[in-house]
Amino acid sequence: MPYFDAASAAPLHPVARQALLASLDEGWADPARLYREGRRARLLLDAAREAAAEAVGCRPDELVFTPSGTRAVHAGISGALAGRRRVGDRLVVSAVEHSSVLHAGETHAAAGGTVTEVPVGRSGAVDPAVFAAALDPATALACLQSANHEVGTEQPVAEVAEACRAAGVPLLVDAAQSLGWGPVDGDWSLLTASAHKWGGPAGVGLLAVRKGVRFAPQGPSDERESGRAPGFENLPAIVAAAASLRAVRAEAAAESARLRDLVDRIRARVPQLVPDVEVVGDPVRRLPHLVTFSCLYVDGETLLHELDREGFSVSSGSSCTSSTLTPSHVLRAMGVLSEGNVRVSLPAGTPADDVDRFLDVLPRVVTAVREHLGAPASPTPAPTPSPGPLVVDALGRRCPIPVIELAKIFPTVPLGATITVLSDDEAARLDIPAWCEMRGQEYVGEHPSPHGGTAYVVRRLS
Repeated sequence: MPYFDAASAAPLHPVARQALLASLDEGWADPARLYREGRRARLLLDAAREAAAEAVGCRPDELVFTPSGTRAVHAGISGALAGRRRVGDRLVVSAVEHSSVLHAGETHAAAGGTVTEVPVGRSGAVDPAVFAAALDPATALACLQSANHEVGTEQPVAEVAEACRAAGVPLLVDAAQSLGWGPVDGDWSLLTASAHKWGGPAGVGLLAVRKGVRFAPQGPSDERESGRAPGFENLPAIVAAAASLRAVRAEAAAESARLRDLVDRIRARVPQLVPDVEVVGDPVRRLPHLVTFSCLYVDGETLLHELDREGFSVSSGSSCTSSTLTPSHVLRAMGVLSEGNVRVSLPAGTPADDVDRFLDVLPRVVTAVREHLGAPASPTPAPTPSPGPLVVDALGRRCPIPVIELAKIFPTVPLGATITVLSDDEAARLDIPAWCEMRGQEYVGEHPSPHGGTAYVVRRLS
């Protein structure tokens, strides 16, 4: 069964498995103890730290292991903010950061701090000049991911790091998605990562803090991991994480080129095979193994279930796959279509045949889902225009029904006239403007509806 969700968790690398099993026998003792078993455990821990630091591009004494990538992010942000509290309380982040960064920002704001979100363009990347303009003398810390976890877009970390350095602001880089492919460019100050993203075991994160960065660990601490990650180290998992990171780096150049070719095939073929599809994310500055696209008139949850029945494991940022019924904050920040969203992230070793079979299955699955939902055929024939104002009442109906109902009735709108869609589904705020752009129609705007929800106004141009 093809597994296409490596961005969530990569399959355990064979080297990680070997190192994990070996260190279960050799690394079970307390590395803080001075007897023989403790010294052996300390040697394993030190070797793992050196290997990880070499991959990150920092000194071994600048890197600590944490219980997860999320914990690394939270510890890094809280420690850096506390270390620079005399400078100010402003935290600057991009709008597409991982939820762990945004949650840390929410905690900071709840404690009285200030959080500034830097917007991104439709590719998902920040503009370095806009990011630089958000920095001010009260900025204690800036955060920017190296590459986006949902759409694969690489961020201009080197340029932003230079701006941060000029402003005297430390930059924390979340490198969870990219570290297995190579080191992070730029003069960053703090870096975090998570082993299960590159084929290491879950439950191991990395936090690197450059010498000279003011840092004050928050919460109870002990003598372990420089006081930055208290508690007994999970040494077998740490050893396996470091060993697998070194292994994937050795394979990265060749595997990156091979997977990039497969992803390019998906990016090119999906719009040819499936009508009404938007491929999102930067087509050039992106991770080699990840591609995201969204399909009009498709229920994302149903689409994922149907692909799973065909043997493909993929993920989605659609609101209809979430218990909150809100679209992914990444897609929302980019202003792109969210309905029917599919993220394909290929693990190392993915055969080309699996990708070809996915491309063969996808059109049939999308067509079946659209037919089940009663979506209109594309292009839609133009019946006789209806007189008077047109309103589509989609209140209480979830993605993708509001857009389907809009598409059904749109041909009856006279040229130059408008149609109003009433919806209380948060996804409509993204999907109706995206539909207009894909159809070459004008999105006039939105306003509160007296019937509840929001009224979205569209003008027919052609």
